[in-house]
Amino acid sequence: MFVRALSLRDFRSWEHVELELSPGRTVFLGANGNGKTNLLEAAGYLATLGSHRVAADAPLIRMGTQRARIGATVVNNGRELRVDMELNQGAANRAQINRSPVRRSREILGILQTVLFAPEDLALVRGDPGERRRFIDELCTARLPRLAGVRSDYDRVLRQRSALLKSAGRQARSRADLSTLDVWDGHLAGHAAVLLGQRLRLVHDLYPHLAQAYRSIAPESRPAAIGYRSSYLPPEFLDPARSPQPDDAETLEAILLRELAAARPKELDRGVCLVGPHRDDLELMLGDAPAKGFASHGESWSFALALRLGAFDLLREQGTEPVLLLDDVFAELDRRRRKALAAVAAGAEQVLITAAVPEDVPAELEATPLRVEAVGDAAHRISRIAEPTPGTVT
Repeated sequence: MFVRALSLRDFRSWEHVELELSPGRTVFLGANGNGKTNLLEAAGYLATLGSHRVAADAPLIRMGTQRARIGATVVNNGRELRVDMELNQGAANRAQINRSPVRRSREILGILQTVLFAPEDLALVRGDPGERRRFIDELCTARLPRLAGVRSDYDRVLRQRSALLKSAGRQARSRADLSTLDVWDGHLAGHAAVLLGQRLRLVHDLYPHLAQAYRSIAPESRPAAIGYRSSYLPPEFLDPARSPQPDDAETLEAILLRELAAARPKELDRGVCLVGPHRDDLELMLGDAPAKGFASHGESWSFALALRLGAFDLLREQGTEPVLLLDDVFAELDRRRRKALAAVAAGAEQVLITAAVPEDVPAELEATPLRVEAVGDAAHRISRIAEPTPGTVT
């Protein structure tokens, strides 16, 4: 899979750009603030419907405008598809496939697959559980695009059920309120069971790829492992060596309904939903200790890199090689980690890289260099520097 063309209009700092790309490695060189990261962010948005830098869409729309547009022509196994997204201030976003509108933006998921590694990925190890939940959910959705609808339905039911808990808690907990809560319990458990099943399957499938990637990056370190952390699932479900079965969704739904019923008094007192995948975490282990709080700075970087490389190998194993996006990361890594990442990049079908200076890119990578420059206060331009020569980007 590769992006043949990428277009932006009023996205971040870019007023307009039309960019032709090829398979292989392309490096965007430029000083910080010149807009090079925005190019990778746009490609990543088309793959995930989200940004790796901000939680909301509003900052992605260029200041002073009402909408932003991102488009890409994607080639996968000889088949070419055009995908476009329009981000709107105060209105629903709109998407197109081959210039034809689709009902829901999430219908474009799966057309472009990317794996992005950025300095922000250190939060996967050191940050809050929400960072890790987002990582596994985006990877689950890349493997099974229809899961985006399940995630959306779960979030909607969770909001409505939480509002009812607050309302019922403030009032006299009337029979009508509690019977309505029973209905929402059923909806929540049904969507949560599907999401949980996919998360558990992902942890099982990602485990060996993560372990191997970490071993190649830091062979002298303690072995790395992942697991799923949940306060309400039985221990046998949390074993990463266990492969989920087709009937697990029914079992998981029954467990969730039981746990929701048991937690209801506490939930009514506190006015929040205490059971469900929104409270779970991806457990990262180095030897017998959790990586968070016990890993050194170098080990944390190695774990974050191994998670992304493991995700890349997992998606490639399924038959479609994702586009690898490397956002200003080589400058953050030591020699060994740079070499490990460069080895993966050298064999990928398409890699888009950003760097401040050519020296930040490993010498063993042959890449097409493009200069990204700011032109005045509100414009940028991209220009080819020179024809690449083996082992250089200048």
